[in-house]
Amino acid sequence: MKKILLLVLTACGVWTTQANIFQYTVSLSGPNESPANASLGTGSGSVNYDDVNHLLQLQVTFSGLIPTNSGTTASHIHAATVNPFSGTAGVATTTPSFAGFPLGVTSGSFSNTLDLTLSSSWNPAYVTAHTDIAGAESALAAAMAGGQAYWNIHSGALPGGEIRGFLTPVPEPSSLALLGLGAVGLAARVWSKRRTNRS
Repeated sequence: MKKILLLVLTACGVWTTQANIFQYTVSLSGPNESPANASLGTGSGSVNYDDVNHLLQLQVTFSGLIPTNSGTTASHIHAATVNPFSGTAGVATTTPSFAGFPLGVTSGSFSNTLDLTLSSSWNPAYVTAHTDIAGAESALAAAMAGGQAYWNIHSGALPGGEIRGFLTPVPEPSSLALLGLGAVGLAARVWSKRRTNRS
């Protein structure tokens, strides 16, 4: 049993030292907007942040947006709200919209990777507010980790934003391994108590 625990802890240590990709999921809807709206549109996606290579990988699929006033008009990430998972903030990333994001539609998908060392990946006002591009990247990384960044999809029907979702951290493998380790320890303790009680 001790050898197994040592092996799991060693594996956790390896994952922790090599981790440089921070993963987030996002679930977009009208009720998640501020103020909330009655749109039946939904979306789901992921955001992966590589802090070594300074890349932001974006993926989203959406559907059911209100089919009037030309469909989608823009999409980007906003940061940082004052409180986690609530409120509004200015646009952090590309304005007016991510390059290649499908515009004028009510459903679609998008996948792209932003090079965060390039000024074209940012809202110029966000960079100015954080001194330079490196400061903007640090601020966005902190906002994503703190639940203070959200992905918004704007439309002609709801120009302020039809669907949005806050970026939610995905537990890193070492955290999942530790959680599993805790479950194994709890199970071993229960088994040990049962065995003692039968004796």
